[in-house]
Amino acid sequence: MIIYYIFPAKAKPWVLLLASVLFYALNDYLLLGVLIFFTFVNYFLGKLVSKEKKSAFIFSIILNAGLLIGFKVAGRLDKSILLPLGLSFYVFKMISFQADLYRKRVCQFSFVNMAVYFSMFPQIISGPISRYDFVTANRFWIKGEEGTSKKERFFEILGNIEDGLRYFAIGLFMKVIVADHISALWAELKTIGYESISTPMAWIGAYTYSMNLYFDFWGYSLMAAGVGVMLGFPFIENFIQPYCATSISDFYRRWHATLGSWFKDYIYIPLGGSKKGIVRTIFNLLVVWAITGIWHGMTVNFLIWAAVIFVIIVVEKFILSKHERLFKIIGRINVLVVIPCTWVIFTIHSIRKIGTYFLRLFPVINNGIAVNEDDFLHFVPPYLPYLLIGLVLAMPFCQSFFRKYKDNVFVTLIIFAMFWVSIFSLANSAGNPFMYLRF
Repeated sequence: MIIYYIFPAKAKPWVLLLASVLFYALNDYLLLGVLIFFTFVNYFLGKLVSKEKKSAFIFSIILNAGLLIGFKVAGRLDKSILLPLGLSFYVFKMISFQADLYRKRVCQFSFVNMAVYFSMFPQIISGPISRYDFVTANRFWIKGEEGTSKKERFFEILGNIEDGLRYFAIGLFMKVIVADHISALWAELKTIGYESISTPMAWIGAYTYSMNLYFDFWGYSLMAAGVGVMLGFPFIENFIQPYCATSISDFYRRWHATLGSWFKDYIYIPLGGSKKGIVRTIFNLLVVWAITGIWHGMTVNFLIWAAVIFVIIVVEKFILSKHERLFKIIGRINVLVVIPCTWVIFTIHSIRKIGTYFLRLFPVINNGIAVNEDDFLHFVPPYLPYLLIGLVLAMPFCQSFFRKYKDNVFVTLIIFAMFWVSIFSLANSAGNPFMYLRF
């Protein structure tokens, strides 16, 4: 960052590009060539697409989607084949770049800006999925230094770094203190065996995994967005209080919001969205959720997970929405009860084990083996502080309080403490990779 800000405005994109390439090489040098090759290919195709060459646009979409599908299928057929780091996220950016060029949402571009957009190191592993105008909105690039004095620029840079560090520290705390600690409780459940846990423990496990996934991914998103803010980019909100949603549809507009908007803008709306009748709308939703399930993994559990979400959304949209009061009640139940159950399907790959777990959640028949009905009294207490912290952080008042008082000295001291508690915890643990590391 020091090097980045020492260089003049026109050199900053090149500094960030070099840093991103080095970052990628340190983590996945064997497959760096895939990212570099497709960056150049998309640049030359982009030149043709910007001239409204429809054939070039279609070819670019097929090529980029084919890259992702090819690796996904190969990885499914041969477990030794790893996905290139961040493959989904830079492929999604490549597709959106070409689509926005074709639609004239992007009128001009340079190689370095495009390459930074694809490979920007905070976002490349797990997003958020920004659009090309995110890169061109950087205050300190090219024309960013005009009309301001050096002193004004200096204090503006310090302000950005301060704001970015706040987001980064909070995201780190969510990942290291909340997600990593409660993930151990879910791991204990798997060790015990799903058939041997009590019904209360099964429900606690479902909510524990939901919280683990939430804070792991939200934590990463805040860290990535924080680094972006430190570098002069706009803040990207990727999780918009999803558990305050009023329905499943609303939940997925708030959960991983940049992915949801990507699917809406580049798949759902081009297919016709909801403007071509009920049957076509249902078909379009089916396509979106089928792709979502396959993208997460080419195993049956992900297809079941996506199918369940699709069915609930269709019911909400075409049946429940006609009964406002009922919709409000059932919508909230769906978010707070059904969503944790769907995460169980999401995380357990074996259909037999999913069935076992759901019979512990809903014990209509006794399928338990050596069940200890008081197991939750033994296993939960050590994790209770972390579960309570997670519960507080998930509350809407927490975010509104931060937005209102983030510059307050006491809030800054609390975030400072959160950062160093996270560092201490990280230094004394083996460390957990991010859950979306290889998507």
